[in-house]
Amino acid sequence: MPKFVDAALRRQEVVEAVFRIVAADGLERASLREVADEAELAVGSVRHYFASSDELLAHSFGVVVDRIVHRLTAADDRLADAEPGTPEHHEGVLTLLGELLPLDEERAVDACVWMAFKNAARTKPFLAAEADRSHRAVAAVVGRLVMELSAGAGSADGAGDTLNQQRLVTEAERLLATLDGLTMHALLQPEWMTAQMCRDVLESHLTGLASYAGSH
Repeated sequence: MPKFVDAALRRQEVVEAVFRIVAADGLERASLREVADEAELAVGSVRHYFASSDELLAHSFGVVVDRIVHRLTAADDRLADAEPGTPEHHEGVLTLLGELLPLDEERAVDACVWMAFKNAARTKPFLAAEADRSHRAVAAVVGRLVMELSAGAGSADGAGDTLNQQRLVTEAERLLATLDGLTMHALLQPEWMTAQMCRDVLESHLTGLASYAGSH
C-alpha cells in the first residue's frame, strides 16, 4: 500500500529548504536540485509540487510575505486595544515595528529571505507581484501608524490639509526607510546593530515623530 504523503506539509518542507539556502548562501543557489538536496528529496519529488524553479521561488516569496504580514497584522490588532499616549501603546508601537526587524532567529531568517526576494524582483518579473503586495501591506500598516502618532497635526484649511497629508506621506516613507536600513544593518553587522540598538534607534525616531506632531 502506497505511503500517504501530506502535500501541504511536503510543500512547506520544500519552502523551508529554500529559506535555509537563501539565508545561508543567497537566492542564486536556490535551484530545484539544490533545494531537493537540502530537503533530502529527489528532484522529481520537488517537481511534483513545483513545475519550475520560478514557480518554487514565487511561491516561497509569497510564503515569507504571508509570515511577515501575519505577524505585523496581529501586532497592529493588539495595538488597537491600547490607549494612545500610554506606555502600553508606546510599547505596542515598538513591538509592531519590531516585527519587521531581525530581532531573533526566526525574524532574522524571514527578513534575510524577504530582502533577497525583494531585491531579486528588480530583475525577475515573476517575483514582481509578491514584491508589490509586500510593499503595499507594510506601507499600509506603517502609514496608519504614522497618522495615529501624528493625530492633531495640520491646519484646518484645505491647503493646510493638503500640505499636512504630504508631510504624513514623507514621515511614513522616512519610517519605512529607517526600518529597511535597520534590517539591512542588523543582517550585515549583527555584532553592532543588536536588538537593543535597533530599539534605541526606533525610540529616537518615534521621539522625532512626536516632536513633528507637536510642532504642527
